[in-house]
Amino acid sequence: MSTLSQCFDELDWAGFEPKDRATLLFVRQRGKLLLIRKKRGLGAGKINGPGGRLEPGETYEQAALREIHEELCITVRAAEEAGRLAFQFVDGYSIYATVFTATDFEGTPTETEEAIPLWVDETTLPYSEMWADDYLWMPLMLAGVRFEGRFLFDGDRMLGYSLTTPGTLAHG
Repeated sequence: MSTLSQCFDELDWAGFEPKDRATLLFVRQRGKLLLIRKKRGLGAGKINGPGGRLEPGETYEQAALREIHEELCITVRAAEEAGRLAFQFVDGYSIYATVFTATDFEGTPTETEEAIPLWVDETTLPYSEMWADDYLWMPLMLAGVRFEGRFLFDGDRMLGYSLTTPGTLAHG
């Protein structure tokens, strides 16, 4: 077993208590996915889904709807939970995110101080400009398969992961 995999396996995932809780919300229309290029915060410069941290008293869905409005000036009518992700960073930071998808919204995706909107073909996602874990779980999301993932990162570098779906397990 490699040292990196051993580090991942030694984490107390059962007792995982994240520093922050957050959301991601991916709008899908006509074979395209609405992504953003983050302008600030965790992952600045990367392509990701709109989202952010929960505010006190918010549900994950409420936070997802608020964040996409703040980041892209659109109003999503309904969001469906797609999966859950837990991230531990070697510097001690940790975050837990619930991932949502939606197909209907009002408004025009507009650049803000936080994000630049990008419509991307679902078959050619720009994984080289995204977080290292995205290529593992995004195809599941796009296929409508629920997932749960745990990831260990050192900065931008993924050191290990566990990804589960109903009846399957992938580990690396």
